[in-house]
Amino acid sequence: MLVEDDVLMREFITDYFKREQWDVYEAENGRIAMELFEQISVDLVVLDIMMPELDGFSVCRRIRKKSDVPIIIITARSDDEDHMLGFELGADEYVTKPLSPRVLVARATALMRRSEGTVGRDDDLLVYGELVVNRSAHSAAVAGAKISLSPKEYELLLFLTKHYGKVLAREYILDAVWGYDYLGDVRTVDTHIKKLRAKLGEEGRYICTVIRSGYKFEMEP
Repeated sequence: MLVEDDVLMREFITDYFKREQWDVYEAENGRIAMELFEQISVDLVVLDIMMPELDGFSVCRRIRKKSDVPIIIITARSDDEDHMLGFELGADEYVTKPLSPRVLVARATALMRRSEGTVGRDDDLLVYGELVVNRSAHSAAVAGAKISLSPKEYELLLFLTKHYGKVLAREYILDAVWGYDYLGDVRTVDTHIKKLRAKLGEEGRYICTVIRSGYKFEMEP
């Protein structure tokens, strides 16, 4: 379901998704989107923020009360606070306008693969290429070889994988992994990321640096 109030933008995005063999349901505002969501079963929601009647954040919040369907938010605003709010409300991806429909479709495809489990997840194991994170054993391995991680390195890796594909600010990572009362600064995050990448070897490429924003964990679409 595509929720976008700009007619031309909506048609542009819809055409590209249909070209890639997607079925698309369109909604021009948040109210219609919620009515549509109650009537049909959708596998993915692409959601604009700035809309009349009911904004995208409100729609995201309401959908999350009913469903865990993957949600991609698109917006012309690039504020970190907006991004964090979207993720806190349950969005899975964030795409800033002007956007490339090709990139949007690629992200949608990757998100669907993850939600359907084709990345290789189950209750205890998270599998990304040669990297396996065993949550029940609090351990990680690459190509079958166990990696020696400190408790904080393991917590950091687990936190990154938990927020797969999401851009995480250094401050947000610091607060979540080290705690709000931690007296260090964001350089602690950078140092641990560097060590973690080194220990993961080739699989360390999944930890991506996002210039002026932070980090995200993601396999290539």
